Amino acid sequence: MSRVEMDALGWDVCDVVLVTGDAYIDHPSFGMALVGRLLEAHGLRVGIISQPDWTSAAAFRALGRPRLFFGVTAGNMDSLVNRYTSDRKIRSDDAYTPNAEAGKRPDRAVTVYAQRAREAFPDAVVVIGSIEASLRRIAHYDYWSDKVRRSVLTDSKADLLLFGNAERALVDLARRLDAGEAIGEIRDLRGTAFMVRPGWLPGDDWAETDSLALDRPGRIDPHPDPYAMEPASAAPPAADGAQPVRIVPAAERVSARRARRAHTVIRLPAFEAVSADPVLYAHASRVFHLESNPGNARALRQGHGEGPGRRDVWINPPPVPLSTPEMDFVYGLPYARAPHPAYGDARIPAWDMIKFSINIMRGCFGGCTFCSITEHEGRIIQSRSEGSILREIEEIRDKMPDFRGHITDLGGPTANMYRLACKDPKIESSCRRLSCVYPGVCENLGTDHGPLISLYRKARALPGVKRVTVGSGLRYDLAVRSPEYVRELVTHHVSGLLKIAPEHTEAGPLSKMMKPGIATYEKFRELFDKYSQEAGKKQHLVPYFIAAHPGTTDEDMVNLALWLKKNGFRPDQVQTFLPTPMALATTMYHSRKNPLRKVDADSESVETARAGRSRKLHKALLRWHDPENWPLIREALQAMGRRELIGNRPDQLVPWQQPAVQGERRVQSPEARRVPPARPPGGKRGPSGPAAKGAAVRRRG
Repeated sequence: MSRVEMDALGWDVCDVVLVTGDAYIDHPSFGMALVGRLLEAHGLRVGIISQPDWTSAAAFRALGRPRLFFGVTAGNMDSLVNRYTSDRKIRSDDAYTPNAEAGKRPDRAVTVYAQRAREAFPDAVVVIGSIEASLRRIAHYDYWSDKVRRSVLTDSKADLLLFGNAERALVDLARRLDAGEAIGEIRDLRGTAFMVRPGWLPGDDWAETDSLALDRPGRIDPHPDPYAMEPASAAPPAADGAQPVRIVPAAERVSARRARRAHTVIRLPAFEAVSADPVLYAHASRVFHLESNPGNARALRQGHGEGPGRRDVWINPPPVPLSTPEMDFVYGLPYARAPHPAYGDARIPAWDMIKFSINIMRGCFGGCTFCSITEHEGRIIQSRSEGSILREIEEIRDKMPDFRGHITDLGGPTANMYRLACKDPKIESSCRRLSCVYPGVCENLGTDHGPLISLYRKARALPGVKRVTVGSGLRYDLAVRSPEYVRELVTHHVSGLLKIAPEHTEAGPLSKMMKPGIATYEKFRELFDKYSQEAGKKQHLVPYFIAAHPGTTDEDMVNLALWLKKNGFRPDQVQTFLPTPMALATTMYHSRKNPLRKVDADSESVETARAGRSRKLHKALLRWHDPENWPLIREALQAMGRRELIGNRPDQLVPWQQPAVQGERRVQSPEARRVPPARPPGGKRGPSGPAAKGAAVRRRG
């Protein structure tokens, strides 16, 4: 991280300099550490510039010009998500910074850092990556500026973008640059994006297809012609000039189709078109997500600019997922498992959260439309071996002096997808579903939790390990298929509270989220309560819900609030939908179209709470128990014609009166004084007087 350290190592130059918006923590949960150790394992000298002062290029010259390239990222989080709330208010802290100090990274950090690196060394190669770059690789709706923005490649002026978990592409890139290959010639790496002239193709055997010809449900390949004949040159003509008919075997037809797909690029509507037309934006988003399976995805291109300066962003197919041995190698590198000594005793909250946790897998096949995991890590689960995970637990036990025997998480994006996969690799490679579990769990998906149960048992049996708990979110629609897993989890691996994410109770918003119905949650809750009771433990589920998600009406939120009250949930911290770049729900938010189906001007419209007051109401309904929200909720219920939900009965949502107190006297709110009490069913007013008030108190009690 400094010239002093370079001198101590005897380095005159770094081969690669990594720039990050996070504090440098040498742990595999932090991208720079994982990438840095991987490059080091392949013989390269790696420098890290952490949270540089971006107001000038001076900080980017600290380690000199890298021999191969600058690797620029915003850090583990998107810089705008890191800095702003869903209401676009600036956060007061940053969990990835020493002492949680805010303001240590710029907005759109990838673009700013890449420009400063180019300013520091104009002839250096600049490569961008991480989640911020991944989610901005094409034209995308940007919630913070409320407009469609260009690909981050155009603004950052980077030479290459690596998206997703790009270990394999990164190593190949470094090797080829080290061999003297020019960055402008490296155009065949999966998981990369770059700028090209509009007519450029990788070879003469490539063809371009307009995306507008492909946007229809299901498979988009033409039906094979069983009577297809070989070209005339393939077989000698008969004496009379007739061409013999040849029936092409199915395997040969499939092979030919795959070869054509591998050399086809899809042209998405240009940036100027999608920024002007929400329908085209939704169409482009739909096509982009349909081309996300590494087994059958085609290259994409999208025009940016007009006239002589026009360029295309070219996006190669996603990276092939790492195998288990490759995952073991990456996570088995010699991490120090500590923040860099330069930070001294400063507290870094993100480190405190994960220091005793272990990542056992990557990816998520859930396909939730509001989540960006699948756009970044993919839908195919990549799992470490049991031995690799157990060795990491032993390393924590033996090398971390403050370890007290508690492993706080064995998880990943979803805690219980470890080693779950499609039953047939051929089906997996040709599948175009956006989710393996919606609208129901796919019949081709293996849901055996046996390997995870075995891992749990072996982990907690290790000497020196007193407890292993699960801190990652759980996919309950999978868990209910394995009651044995739920029993194991609840009996041994819940730390009193277990996070779960039903997200909503109503079919409308759930269909736009691609989440299962609330009945599946109820089934999981029954198992959870049953096995907690059998284990003699008082444990609770902590359900998470989203306010103001696309497709959610005010009525939907009222019904959710009633469900929360009926079930005794009083959420403290609640989540309002945050439109992150490239997510399908963000497409719904911006375009008011549903990209889960064919998109055109007359296709399904998706309304969402966009105005500040609507979003505030949806958030208030999640916190129905907070008196500060009652005036807003009362006003909304009256406007909706739901006055019967205002009152003190258990089936009513909020009371007419505010709990304001002056001295010892309770004061009625102005709203309650102006509006008469709701009529009970039948149209007559309820009882009044001291006896009625006493009855109301007894009911509340």
